[in-house]
Amino acid sequence: MSETHASTADPYEPGLYEIRIKEHLYDRWADGFEGLSFTHESDGTTTLDGPLTDQAALHGVLSRISDLGLPIISVQCVSPDKKGARK
Repeated sequence: MSETHASTADPYEPGLYEIRIKEHLYDRWADGFEGLSFTHESDGTTTLDGPLTDQAALHGVLSRISDLGLPIISVQCVSPDKKGARK
């Protein structure tokens, strides 16, 4: 018989996230994003990145983005070593 293995990722553990949105965020909105840092990209998008405590925090950030009417381009959970390699 073949064995099945459950994912070792725990949705309740902190993760490092990178969220890209289609527009630049205003600086005054920075406090509403769970302490994520954000970078205005030259293509007119904004990248939010940093640790979030769990999936509930991620959904809170995504809800805030939605409430502001900002289009989400992508959401990724990244490992710290991959994050360092991008910059």
